[in-house]
Amino acid sequence: MRAAAHIVSLRAWGALLALTVLGTVLSQDAVSWLRPQYEGLAILAVAIAKARIILLDYLGLRGAPSWRRAGVTCLVFAGLLLAGLYMVG
Repeated sequence: MRAAAHIVSLRAWGALLALTVLGTVLSQDAVSWLRPQYEGLAILAVAIAKARIILLDYLGLRGAPSWRRAGVTCLVFAGLLLAGLYMVG
């Protein structure tokens, strides 16, 4: 059982590392072909994906379906709210 948990932890760590690199690349001038509004939304989407991994894998909510649904739903609504505020402002 410990080996399976260790593999999940390593996979989550790798995903967080990859999303961090993606967020860093998006924040640089390397993607200057992307409009600033869309660049900001892409960075927000990466942050929400990282929050989902942290909630589900590190806090163990993947094993609790009701918490998983509620947590992901809250993340989606928070992301939509922040995206709307970002696009308006």
